[in-house]
Amino acid sequence: MSTVADKLAKKSSSKRSAKQVRLRLVYIDFWSALKLSFLAAVALAIVTVVSFFLIYMVVSTTGVVGQVSDLVKAISPEVNLEEIIGLPQVMAFAAVVAILNLIVGTVLGAVAAAIYNLAVKITGGLLVGFTSN
Repeated sequence: MSTVADKLAKKSSSKRSAKQVRLRLVYIDFWSALKLSFLAAVALAIVTVVSFFLIYMVVSTTGVVGQVSDLVKAISPEVNLEEIIGLPQVMAFAAVVAILNLIVGTVLGAVAAAIYNLAVKITGGLLVGFTSN
């Protein structure tokens, strides 16, 4: 007796040739590229702030900040490095770096899309191959 599962297995075992399609990428939508680069920059900004926090915590916990502060106090007693390099100052610097990365990353993504759209007029676009399995 043949069951439905056997019939389906027999059908799926037959080889079909994979169809290949070659397409040219001739246009990147400016606003889509802008939105995508903004989201990527937001993710990078979050990673930047978290990494600054983790690195500061590791350096602070191991006592490197205290040792460097003692070294600076030996050279010039009026400078207290632990007040200058505290967690609020490090996180403020991380926020400034993250905001600058956010702006620059978004602008670079938009500029890259615009440059690609201009270069396509000369080169004809990027040839991309797709296949169906």
